[in-house]
This record gives sequence, structure tokens and C-alpha cells, in this order.
Amino acid sequence: MEAIRVEDLWKRFRIPHERGNTILEGLAAALGGRSLSYEELWALKAVSFSLEEGRSLGIIGPNGSGKSTLLKIMARILRPDRGRVLVNGKVAPILELGVGFHPDLTVRENVLVYGSIMGLRGGEVKGRMDSILGFAGLERFRDAKLKNLSSGMQMRLGFSVAIETDPDIFLIDEALAVGDMEFQGKCLERFGHFKAEGKTIVLVSHALGLVKEFCDKALFLSKGEIAGFGEAEAVVSEYMRRAQGP
Repeated sequence: MEAIRVEDLWKRFRIPHERGNTILEGLAAALGGRSLSYEELWALKAVSFSLEEGRSLGIIGPNGSGKSTLLKIMARILRPDRGRVLVNGKVAPILELGVGFHPDLTVRENVLVYGSIMGLRGGEVKGRMDSILGFAGLERFRDAKLKNLSSGMQMRLGFSVAIETDPDIFLIDEALAVGDMEFQGKCLERFGHFKAEGKTIVLVSHALGLVKEFCDKALFLSKGEIAGFGEAEAVVSEYMRRAQGP
């Protein structure tokens, strides 16, 4: 059964040629009869593919190729201009880790709030508190205010909450680069267990070796269009060949 189907997906952004720093400046320009000009940027163009349940997909390509935009549409954070995404199962988007954290709350309080944002009930978060803090390596900091933690520790905390939500599908945007080498190893080991359990994983990454090793399939995007889709090793090799040039 398919976990994800993407059909003829298009996404456009409007980029102003001149920027009004405030709403007041924009209003003044409009009242003065001066219209702001825009450039259209198609971040995604006619993207279509499907992924079966229990498979892992690596999305690769140069900066600005539409990788994160695609993931955000799949996570229902952005809406496409055309086309649609069909998802079969509960999704855990691990994208902008820690959005929803409050610096003046304690680590434990932030876990309770962030867990609810990620779809866990209060009792579930409390029951998984020790596991979350243990995975993040923050047991000693449970009563510390979040603002006293480093940005890396906060990212680890966000990641640890997200992987406790027991989804069917993980959408991951470079989040496996969180923390030091030891924590990255723990993350890869955990996702290896998720693969063995039949979870579906979609990973955006510039780490081509990781994509070849970890993913079954790969999607190569270039300027918003599909430049390659298939078995991970073959698609990564094609991307590297094109990046090296003639």
C-alpha cells in the first residue's frame, strides 16, 4: 500500500523587487500610487511520485531546488498552487525543531507543551518524560529554564519529543544533523529501529553517503523539477555526476 502519493505538484512564491520594512511603508507606497513589483519563483514544477509503506526516501539536490518546500507541503505547513499530496497514516514532521518552545518555561514544562503540539495527550507525555529526557541527555536539566540551555541542547530536546509521537510516517529536514556525533549515532540507530518496524521515512539531506546507506529510494530535485527518482544508490550517483559537470 502507498504511504504517500504526490500528484502534479506546483508551488509558487512571489518575491518583491523592493522591500517595505514596515506595513506603514507598504501602505504609503500604495496611497502614493506606487505599486510594488514582484518576481514569480516556481519552487516546484509538476512533481509527481509515490512511496510505499515501510520504505525510506531521501530527497536530494542543490540549495534552492525545492526540497524543503516539498517536505513542508507534505507536512501540510504549506499549500500547493496546483496538484495534491495524499498521505496514508499519522505524520510526524521533524522540520523546525523547537517551534513552540518557551524560554522562560522549564525543560519539563516545554516537553509537556511541545508534546501536545506534536499530538500527544498530557498523560502520554508524562509517561514518556524520562525516555524523552534520557534520549536527549538532559535528565539533570529537567527543572532548568530552557533559556539556560544551548541551542544544540534545545534542538536535541525537540528531536527527542518528536520521535516519541509514534507516527506511521516521519518527515525529516536535515534534523539528523542535530547535536554531536554521539547524538547523531543515537538518532540513526533509532531510525534503523523505526525502519525495521515498518515506518515510512522521508529525509531531506545534503549527506549523500547517509542517503545511500539509509534510504531505499531517492528523489533528485533540480530547479523545482524531478531530475531523478529511483533506487537511492543510482540516483545519488547521477546527482554527483551532474554536480561534477562535464
